Amino acid sequence: MEVANHPSKSLDILIRDPEGFSIWNGPPFVNGQPSIKHDKVLCTSTKFSEDGSKLSVMRSDSLISIYDCIDFKEIRSLQVPNVLASSISPCGTYLQTFQRPISPQDKNMIVWKIDTGESVYQIFQKNMTKATWPSIYFSSDEAVASRLATNEVQFFDPADFSKGIIHRVRVPGIAAYELSRTPGSYLAAFVPESKGMPANVQVFTCAKEVQNQPVARRSFFRCSSVQLNWNRGSSGLLVVVQSDVDKTNQSYYGESKLSYLTTDGTHEGLVPLRAEGPVHDVQWSYSGNEFAVVYGFMPAMATIFDKKCNPLLELGKGPYNTIRWNPKGKFLCLAGFGNLPGDMVCSFSFWDYSEKKRLGTTKAELSVTSEWSPDGRFFMTATTAPRLQVDNGVKIFHHNGSLYFKRMFDKLFQADWKPESPDNFGDVAETLKALDSLKMEDTTKQGQGSKPGQTSSRPAASAANPPVQKPAAYRPPHAKAAAAIQAEVPFVYFGKKYNLLPC
Repeated sequence: MEVANHPSKSLDILIRDPEGFSIWNGPPFVNGQPSIKHDKVLCTSTKFSEDGSKLSVMRSDSLISIYDCIDFKEIRSLQVPNVLASSISPCGTYLQTFQRPISPQDKNMIVWKIDTGESVYQIFQKNMTKATWPSIYFSSDEAVASRLATNEVQFFDPADFSKGIIHRVRVPGIAAYELSRTPGSYLAAFVPESKGMPANVQVFTCAKEVQNQPVARRSFFRCSSVQLNWNRGSSGLLVVVQSDVDKTNQSYYGESKLSYLTTDGTHEGLVPLRAEGPVHDVQWSYSGNEFAVVYGFMPAMATIFDKKCNPLLELGKGPYNTIRWNPKGKFLCLAGFGNLPGDMVCSFSFWDYSEKKRLGTTKAELSVTSEWSPDGRFFMTATTAPRLQVDNGVKIFHHNGSLYFKRMFDKLFQADWKPESPDNFGDVAETLKALDSLKMEDTTKQGQGSKPGQTSSRPAASAANPPVQKPAAYRPPHAKAAAAIQAEVPFVYFGKKYNLLPC
């Protein structure tokens, strides 16, 4: 099989350390090691656009560079004095910057069109919070541009910001909102508790003609904050409702519930979870037809539901609080981050959803971030600063949890896959079969030096899959930092079909 070299179908990894960012060619690696696609550039932060077409690089407190991600060449440089934050739009069309405000007359929030480098919209913004940044919020297809204001959401024409505000959705008391992603046809607005009235989430259509009437609404008592999760297709919204106080006194971290609302009005209610306790994480599949939930007191449960909230698959119990769904929808990874009861390192459990069986488990010490590759074949974890100042590094695993690659750093700030649409890649199962055949061919070539008719009694170990080593002796922290030790992370592989735990 010939691995495609088309830029839109390659895997790339961004690595940022104290010397700046660089781009690695993603797996499969030649000779088991990544090659450098772009040499290091000194910077303070980097961010890909959602579609992976552009890369925003903050070089200093007054210089921002934009790179085209096909060849990683700089296409635009913007001088913005005293910039505190920047945000690139999902399709890489616009960049917005926030500068330190001096007076109300200064328009310190600016939207720049990347192709021309021109300012297309400016406004004064007093401060920057999680709910108000980025100030202009786009849908994934950039068909909708909006902004949160007092008691309303304002809409703009994404093709022509000079028109100003073209229409509004009035929501008295609104504190946060979330646009549906693909397509950007709905918005979900959150109104917190006020004067004895319960909090609520309302869903509105973004169409100007019918925008003032909610298509779905749900109220919540004992609600301090919410997480709003739209599916792909904009038909369903999952709402994680969080309360700071658990009146049952079962949890120090408060109480959480999971509700589900549909834009066609067929469902507005709680998701029927089968265990008491907090909702740790929830994620939609790429198709938008299923969602997975990790919930309950430790050991937590994990369940996959369909769009009608019917349970499809129970993934059992374990020390998990995070779920990562493979972009192609075939594999899932259950992860446990932090000091969970009974497990002081990050645990990972890999599942094949289509076959409904567990593939394997592994552990990765002190992982901070984790994500599947866009093609769905690899899973990358990273230990980064400033969250952790020691044992920084990157690990890449196969889909079944076996270690593929590991590299340690004195200090690592960021490790990200370059975003790509999963539709740009073939079926995962077919690709994995092709890669297996490649490994067999490589093994055959390595054995060509033997005499005719002579066969090896042991298969040659490739650089991508080194032999499993025996557990090493204890090494104190200062000895670990002295050298980067390439070691296998132990994992368990289940060759036979896994028996699910009883519910």
